[in-house]
Amino acid sequence: MNYLTYIMIAVGAALMVLNVINYIRFMKSTGDVLSGSRLRDKIWTVIALVLLSFFLIGYILVAVFGNPDMLMGMILFGGSIFVSIVNYLMTKLIETVKERSIDVAEVIIGAIDARDPNLNGHSRHVQNITMTLFRYLPTSLKADIDPVSLEYASLMHDVGKLGIPESILNKPGKLSDDEWKIMRQHPRIGIEVLKPLHSFRQIMPWIEYHHERIDGNGYYKIPGDKIPLAAKIIAVADTYSAITMRRSYKDPKTHEEAINIIRDAAGTQLDAHLVEIFCTIPKEELLSCAPPKIGITGDSENRQ
Repeated sequence: MNYLTYIMIAVGAALMVLNVINYIRFMKSTGDVLSGSRLRDKIWTVIALVLLSFFLIGYILVAVFGNPDMLMGMILFGGSIFVSIVNYLMTKLIETVKERSIDVAEVIIGAIDARDPNLNGHSRHVQNITMTLFRYLPTSLKADIDPVSLEYASLMHDVGKLGIPESILNKPGKLSDDEWKIMRQHPRIGIEVLKPLHSFRQIMPWIEYHHERIDGNGYYKIPGDKIPLAAKIIAVADTYSAITMRRSYKDPKTHEEAINIIRDAAGTQLDAHLVEIFCTIPKEELLSCAPPKIGITGDSENRQ
C-alpha cells in the first residue's frame, strides 16, 4: 500500500470539503445589490456547487474502493489545490470590486450632496450611522438584511433629491405646503433614478419607505408592520443625522439632545426596538460616524 498516495488523496479530500464550504459562502456573498446576478447566472453557480460536491464524493470513493497509484494521488491532490486557488481568487476579486464600487458611489453621492449646502456630507453620515446600528443588532434581526445592500441603500437614500429644485432644497426658511408636497416626492424620484440598475430592485423599498412612520403618518401612510426593517434602520440613522447636522435653516443640536428627541419619537415616528438598541451605542462611536465636513455638537425643523 502506498501510504503517500492515500495521504495526498486524504488531504485533497479535506481541501475539497473546505472548497465546498468556501464556495457556499461565496454564493451567499453574491446575493447583494452589487453582485446580484440573473437567474441564468444563479443556475450556473448551483451547477458549479453540484460539481464540487460530486468531485468530493469522487475523492472519497477512490480512497475507499479504488486502488489509486501515485499519479492518481498527485492528480487529485493537485486538483484540490487548483480549486482552492480559484475559490480564493474569485472571493478576492468580488471583495475588491465591492470596495472600489462603494468608493465610486460615495464620490458620486458626495457630488450630489454638494449641490445642496444642507446635505453636504449627510448621505455619508447616514451610511456610517446605519452600518454602526446594524453592527449592534441581534443576529435574529441581521439575518434577512445583507450588509452590502444596506450600505448602498443608506448611502443612496436621498438620491431622489436630484429631482428637487434647488430653490426648495436651499430655502432658508420653512417650506410651504406646496413645497413640502414636492419635497416628499424625493423617495419616489430616487426609485426612478435607480430603476435601470436591476440588481438594486431589492433595496428600492428600503429607499422609498425610509420616511415612513411607525404610526402610519409617513409620506405614503404605510403602517409600521409593513415598513421594511432596513428602511426603519435608515430612518433612525437619518433622523439622528438631520438633528445633529448644521443646516442653513437651523443650528445643530448636541448628541445628548438628539438622543432625547429620538427616544421621544420611539413608537410613533421610529421603531421602538431599534431606538432602544441605538441608544445603547456609545456616544464616541456615533460621533465618529460624522464625515470631516460635519460638526456634530440637528433640528428646529427636520427637513428630511
